[in-house]
Parts: sequence; structure tokens; C-alpha cells
Amino acid sequence: MLATVASASLSGAQGWPVGVEVHVSGGMPSFSIVGLPDTSCREARDRVRAALLSCGMEWPMQRITVNLSPTGVPAGGAGLDLAIALAVLVASEQITPLAITSVGALAELGLDGTLRPVPGVLPLVDVIAADTVVVARSNHIEADLVAPGLVRSVHTLGELIDILTGDVAWPAPPEAPEVADEPNHPDMADVRGQFFARFALEVAAAGGHHLLFVGPPGGGKSMLARRLVGLLPPLDREQSLLVSRIHSAAGELLPSRGFIRHPPFRAPHHGASSVSLIGGGTASMRPGELSLASDGVLFLDELGEFGPSTLDALRQPLEEGVVRVARAHGSATFPANVLLVGAMNPCPCGGAGSPGGCRCSEAARSRYHRRISGPLLDRFDLRITVARPEPAELLSTEAGEATSEVRDRVLRVRAIAAERGTPPNGQLSPLELESVAPLTAGARAVLEQALAEQQLSARGLHRVRAVSRTVADLLGDEGELEAEHVQTALVLRTDPLAGGRPRRRQHVR
Repeated sequence: MLATVASASLSGAQGWPVGVEVHVSGGMPSFSIVGLPDTSCREARDRVRAALLSCGMEWPMQRITVNLSPTGVPAGGAGLDLAIALAVLVASEQITPLAITSVGALAELGLDGTLRPVPGVLPLVDVIAADTVVVARSNHIEADLVAPGLVRSVHTLGELIDILTGDVAWPAPPEAPEVADEPNHPDMADVRGQFFARFALEVAAAGGHHLLFVGPPGGGKSMLARRLVGLLPPLDREQSLLVSRIHSAAGELLPSRGFIRHPPFRAPHHGASSVSLIGGGTASMRPGELSLASDGVLFLDELGEFGPSTLDALRQPLEEGVVRVARAHGSATFPANVLLVGAMNPCPCGGAGSPGGCRCSEAARSRYHRRISGPLLDRFDLRITVARPEPAELLSTEAGEATSEVRDRVLRVRAIAAERGTPPNGQLSPLELESVAPLTAGARAVLEQALAEQQLSARGLHRVRAVSRTVADLLGDEGELEAEHVQTALVLRTDPLAGGRPRRRQHVR
């Protein structure tokens, strides 16, 4: 007899519908799975057999063939266990075909018959065409986000069989626990001194510009970077759905009461591999930290300690806003629209910039700086030297400007961009810049001089102009960009690794 149950498999961050077909016939007892299954799916036989026996059902001593349709698409994962078990029960005539009419299944089975959660349930449930989708209890709240009213959950396979045969009713859905509505981000008021770095942080948040902090240990680089995400506006509905799908596909926990609504913050260790940062690496091609930080902040602390090849793998995604992972068995495209923040010491010992503080040779410093390639450095719109605060600033009891005050200005600049019908300034194309950031004669002269002195590349010219637009918007200056806006953007782009030190912001009102 033949039975089919709807399920789904994960490819990257996208769900693919899978029809689990089971045929039970006479012949030598055997169990085979066809249709490009992965390793975890090929091992389903032992899990399903033990689960059925634990629930008091029989394992048919016949020839069992499982087909994963469509057969030309790689499919698998332990999430197909429940669908295989139900199809086996129907094909072996232990329950009637009517019991699974328009029922989809997505759960891993324990040997005792318990239903266990699977990663990526958000995109998986979204592609299952069924009137009822059965998942594990701990997946219920997340699955209900994309299929409200269609999701059912149980604790065990035995409980599900009793429900399908009409003996008991579906249990009530689990209640979501109470959670705080706002994330608890650290406050900008905790930062002492660092006027120029704080201004750069505000510019980065307002325009979506990549930011690099360079300075000795203890200067406050990490402290500043971790406060950037609190300045960003909440995610809109489209961003929220996209970010939630990516986190679900990666097996990350979602908020108990809905989608992710605030920009994510990711800070991988400097020992992270290229695959963990970019994504891929397995048959399911898991999204990496770059994609998990999409529409939020990716903070790379100790930037100079990351592998050069790992850092250079960021260049194309930062430019295009997506990362394309290609492997022999397939490919996947993940979002990579991140705000990148890097922090690093000026030299291996960290003492450069302090009189008599550096113990590194010139060759060691040069070798350390070369770990950050020129093309990657060119993608940082803002490059700031962060010196240690003065003792009086550290010991001051006067609180700095709070995050809420700075965020109000950031939101105002983001609103200006929305009124123009454009993305944040850091994402403007050259054509859009011509329209929204025209130059006065004085501003053009400043840029011509910077180009003549080879301070800027063609990309750098575009980025400086975008930062100038953000600076002007923060100051409330509409219309053409003035020379002072461009000069501020150039100062914010001073290369700390080349020995340059930022000047005081005397020309900014």
C-alpha cells in the first residue's frame, strides 16, 4: 500500500516542500530511502522503528520503500522522521488514510516516541501545503507565526496517533512566556569622553556607514561599538520577517511572542573560520554570522587577529548586500545587509601612539597592518583613532549624552532619507547621490584636492560623498553639500593605520 505525507526540507535559509511517499509491499524485509537523502535522513529507519515500537505500534516486516519527492532536489534532515512514521503507519494499514488527509508533519523522533524540535521551522512550515501541520511542542509558537491556526503540536507519537484515530482532541497550544518588549542595550551615557568617536558612532548609525576603531587597549573601542545597535531604528515588517527566517534556519531562538523586531548584534570570536562567518559548510548550507547580523550590526573585535582570507571574504558581500555560497551539491543566497564595525589595536603590542609605549619593530607593525587588505579598508567609510580618555574624564561623575537622545537624531536622519524615497545614505548608488547630494563649488574643490593627493579611490570618493550627506542631515542642512560637510567626512575617513590622527571637529556646528 502507498501513503504520502507532506513535509519540508531546509536548503540554506529557504524551505522546500517535500512529499514523503512510503510503499509497503511483500518481499524480504528491508528499508530504503530514495530521492537524494542526507545522512541524518538515511538514519531515520532506526529512529522511526524504535519510536513506533515504543508507542505500541508494529514495525512491518515487509519491504518498505521511502521516496522523497521531488527526487531531483537534495532533501533530508531529522525533521522528516514524523512524516515517515505516519506514512509507514498508513501504508501498513495500522491507521486509515483519512486520518492523515491534508496533514503535514515536521519533527524529529526520539527513540521513546517523543517529538523533538527541528531548526528552521519558520521557513519550513511556510512551504508545507496542508490544512494542519504537526510540530513538536517547543516549535509551536515559532511555527504559528507563519501559519496561524494551522499548527498543532503534541508531546509524543503515541499521543498523535490517538488524536488522528479520533480517541482524543488536540491539546491547547502552549502559552508564550512574558518577555520584555525592548532589548536591554547598554547606554551611551556610560561612555566618558571620546567626543569624536561618539560623533562617528552617531554618523554610522544615521547613515548606515561601516566603522573602524583603532586604538590602544582600554580606550573604549569595544564599549563604543556595543552601543551602536541601540541607536538603530526598529526593523520594519519586511526586515523583521527576513531576519527571523535567517535566525530560524540557523537554529537560533526567536522571541517568545513574535518575530525579531530589533536589529541583531553579532560579535564572533576572532578565531572564527571563513565558513562560520560567511555561511555554508554543510549539505544544508547554514547561514553564517554575516547573514545573522543582516539589518543589524556585525562587530569584529580584534580585527587584526582574524585570518586575512576570512576578512577578504567579506569584501563582495559588503559591496552587494548579499552573500552567494556555492558548493558542488548546490548554492544558496543569503542576505548580508550589515553595518560592519571593526575594532583593533594599532600594533601587535597595542602600545603604538603612546610615547615609548610600543615594543614592536617596524616590520612587525607593517606585517600587522597588512592583515587588513587595502580593498577591505577602503570599505570602511569611517576610520577613527580612539585614544585613552583623560583621567579627569574617567573620574567624572557627569553622565554623557544618553542613547535615547542620540537615537532621536538618528531616527530623524533616517526619516529624511525615507522622505526622499531613498535607502539610508550609506546604501545610496552613485546615481542617487547625484540627485540627493549635489556639491557646491567649494565642496567640489575639496574633493578634487583629495583625489589629486591620492587620498581617495573612486569608491572612496563615493563613500565620502555619502558620509557628507549624512553629516549635513545631522546638522539640518538641506540642499547642496558645503565644503565643511566634505571636510568633516574626510576627517572621519583618516587612515589610523597610516599614522594619521583625526583632528578636532572645529568646522562642524
